[in-house]
Amino acid sequence: MGKKSHRDDDRGSRTGELLDPAGSAAAEPMKNKRYRRLLRPLQGELVAVQEWAKSTGARVCVLFEGRDTAGKGGVIKAITERVSPRVFRVVALPAPTEREQSQMYIQRYLPHLPAAGEIVVFDRSWYNRAGVERVMGFCTEEEAQRFLELIPAVERAIVDSGVIMVKYWLEVSEEQQTLRMQSRIDDPRKVWKLSDLDLESYSRWYDYSSARDEMFHYTDTGWAPWFITSNDDKKRGRLNIISHLLDRIPYRPLEHREVRLPDRQAPGDYRDPTQPLHWIPTPY
Repeated sequence: MGKKSHRDDDRGSRTGELLDPAGSAAAEPMKNKRYRRLLRPLQGELVAVQEWAKSTGARVCVLFEGRDTAGKGGVIKAITERVSPRVFRVVALPAPTEREQSQMYIQRYLPHLPAAGEIVVFDRSWYNRAGVERVMGFCTEEEAQRFLELIPAVERAIVDSGVIMVKYWLEVSEEQQTLRMQSRIDDPRKVWKLSDLDLESYSRWYDYSSARDEMFHYTDTGWAPWFITSNDDKKRGRLNIISHLLDRIPYRPLEHREVRLPDRQAPGDYRDPTQPLHWIPTPY
């Protein structure tokens, strides 16, 4: 992997980007008003998925991978912002501890797999070994190759145990990644997202492209395929992913029951408190 530089003549006009053969690129970004209107019913269906998982004991595991700034966090927020965190559980593991580094690589991820009635969303996953760890030299080439060869069998065991597994790769163009990186530099609300590792990763676009391609070659299987989306337009990307995820889960839509608010009790002997209360200022 990564033996040739992107400056090599035989690369021609290759960009390292994945191109959607269906031509999903939109002429202009989706407006926020339309996005919110389209997102609302999809989030309602995610609530139906939640209730279905609780009632059936289903187990769902959703993996999100992609380059830095590909928009994984925004997709995950759109999926989880209207559902219960007790059912939709987001897993974003930090760097491994010294003890975890001595364990079998997959070991620290296994305790986070879903139990009955849970939907676990991995914000990056065991595929760190095939991506950032491999490209940045945090594991040896032999360790990365062994991972690629063995992980399909691990995922087969997970799926055979009854877990519904869905793996997403979010693709972003060079131009969009540059714009988003610059936005992190310029915006004090986003600067915390930018690390020295992100900057180093940015400079190694084609090493990541090669690692991604080899990851797909080994781990795009019939029981746990990779699903790819262009996420240059984040709003369209989120809608497309949620719609696809709903199609991958065999849930039943909610039956809406009629709900009426009961009458409130009479105040009886209750009186408002007389002691002074510490109200916050209201500058807005």
